[in-house]
Amino acid sequence: MTKKEEKKDIGITAKKEDNVSEWYQQVILKSELADYTDVSGCIVFRPRSYAIWEKVKEYFNKELKKRGIKNAYFPLFIPEKFLMRESEHVEGFTPEVAWVTHSGDTALSEKLAVRPTSETIMYDSYSKWIRSYRDLPLRLNQWANVVRWEFKNPIPFLRTREFLWQEGHTVFAEKKDAEAEVMDILEVYRKLFEDLFAIPMIKGMKSDKEKFAGAVYTTSIETFLPIGKAIQGGTSHFLGQNFSKAFNIQFLDKNEKNQFGWQNSWGISTRSIGVMIMFHGDDKGLVIPPAVAPAHAVVVPIYTKDKESVLKEAKKVADSIKGHEVIFDDRDEYTPGYKFSDWEMKGVPVRIEIGPKDIEKKQVVLVRRDTGEKTFVPVKDINTKLKSLLKDVQKSLLEKAEKSLKDSIVEVKNWDEFVKAIKDKKMVKAPWCEETACEDWIKDKSGGAKSINIPFDQPKKISSKCAHCGRTAKSMALFAKSY
Repeated sequence: MTKKEEKKDIGITAKKEDNVSEWYQQVILKSELADYTDVSGCIVFRPRSYAIWEKVKEYFNKELKKRGIKNAYFPLFIPEKFLMRESEHVEGFTPEVAWVTHSGDTALSEKLAVRPTSETIMYDSYSKWIRSYRDLPLRLNQWANVVRWEFKNPIPFLRTREFLWQEGHTVFAEKKDAEAEVMDILEVYRKLFEDLFAIPMIKGMKSDKEKFAGAVYTTSIETFLPIGKAIQGGTSHFLGQNFSKAFNIQFLDKNEKNQFGWQNSWGISTRSIGVMIMFHGDDKGLVIPPAVAPAHAVVVPIYTKDKESVLKEAKKVADSIKGHEVIFDDRDEYTPGYKFSDWEMKGVPVRIEIGPKDIEKKQVVLVRRDTGEKTFVPVKDINTKLKSLLKDVQKSLLEKAEKSLKDSIVEVKNWDEFVKAIKDKKMVKAPWCEETACEDWIKDKSGGAKSINIPFDQPKKISSKCAHCGRTAKSMALFAKSY
């Protein structure tokens, strides 16, 4: 490939700050994370993005195993009568449900919903399996795809009609045990985003308007992207006895009395990949934290002559690296400069350069994707140095993200300050009355800012009035424009 052809073929041409939509689209396509299909709102998860999701699954499955939660799988299709049993739930999901009405040319006797979430199909089975307190707790998780049809502007990973997720569904004999699990799983989600994606999250309670349809309450983890929008990372819902009464999930307690079970559901999805792209990506493309990187390093040989000897030594270096996923880029049709830009765009955390002078000095050059910093390392020390460098990249990305989140939150006291902060693309922390009518007015008057959550970390006393309506404030809540 000629240098002229390389220039046409490489790089992100849009600036993240100037045109985030174009930038994002170029990043996911050129870095080979995803591709579009002829089905509106549905994407292909290419191997590089699916490898990230596999690391999420591996991390979370270990946490499930620690807690004795087992994986299972339930049908994709849900009979209409199941959805209709819990009125608030079905009302919340009706606009998003895709229906199967025919088999070939034959109309089905009952419509089947394509899974928007699995409460109803799973709880029908739970009602058959649970008879005694000895059958509890029942704690199952499934890794699945779901379909939610009602939206106009799909964004790969962030908002698609079909996406991948895990959904946990549990039943307890005691309310206190169910509520303890809600908070426990939420903390697992917070740690997952921090440990894997190097993204800080704020734990809190959703408003009544924003809670999951059919839940008593919903807890969530939320963050604020550098582009000026909030985004949800995961949710953990306390369902109470709403579904157990609708699906007759009863058990005989120790006193031989019939009781309804106490239930939870909780989930995270492939939206997490989109959050990572938006949070860490820069004008060169992806920046992938080492903990979820499909490849930790790429070895790039540099030569104008002595090709065979340089390739041989570079391959030795690549083969000597243990415990990390390493790419050896011996593509002969591209220049080293092209390869540097290509792997930067794809977000590989560390580039390892080796040329004739490095071979003479028995060294390699390690280049960080996040900062571009170069380090000269003796070949004999490469495993130790690479491990240390990857650890520091992960730590640095988290520290940078924590500062970004902290700097993005503006605490306000009145409506003028509220509106100004939203216009400045900040996340507002404001005293709030927690009334739904006030919440609706805030969204309307602020140009689309919605309640994000009510953080668990609250002041001991709130003396301020609601920033919008002037009623007595019950909490300090977060508001922002969001995905």
